[in-house]
Amino acid sequence: MRLQNKKVMTVLDHDFEDLELWYPVIRLQEEGATVHFIGNERNQTYIGKYGVPATSDFAFADIKADDYDGILVPGGWAPDKLRRYPEVLEYVKQMDQAKKPIGQICHAGWVLISAKILHGRTVTSTPGIRDDMENAGATWVDEAVVVDENLISSRRPPDLAPYAKAFADALAK
Repeated sequence: MRLQNKKVMTVLDHDFEDLELWYPVIRLQEEGATVHFIGNERNQTYIGKYGVPATSDFAFADIKADDYDGILVPGGWAPDKLRRYPEVLEYVKQMDQAKKPIGQICHAGWVLISAKILHGRTVTSTPGIRDDMENAGATWVDEAVVVDENLISSRRPPDLAPYAKAFADALAK
């Protein structure tokens, strides 16, 4: 239970990639972390790409990044919506400034691009947004998981095991 006193937020919108949301959340909960789902509205049920629901514990306006030890941004099509919320971009910026773990997988890199935190960083993502990541100033590599200081990035669902472990390890430090 090495994460017993850790609190993590994961941001939600419709069409998240089901496994990319739930696998890391369950992994962190197994180690004792508290994970809150944060969406545009409190108690809103968001549906993943494959139909798995997740209900928000809090609305974006209800929370402060300072109250959390890390943030997870799932992939799927949700990141294209999430990056339009100023609160989400502010959470990512504040987490980065505080050097708290930021987990992003697949298309979640879009949120980090919009938060403007990728310049000079080494990351991975789904190859489909490689150009976007590089145009944001990042060095993109084709690896299952990349850790650059507090930023933990991954490509796609087959990489979930090393991604979730790397995020849990960063959170435990």
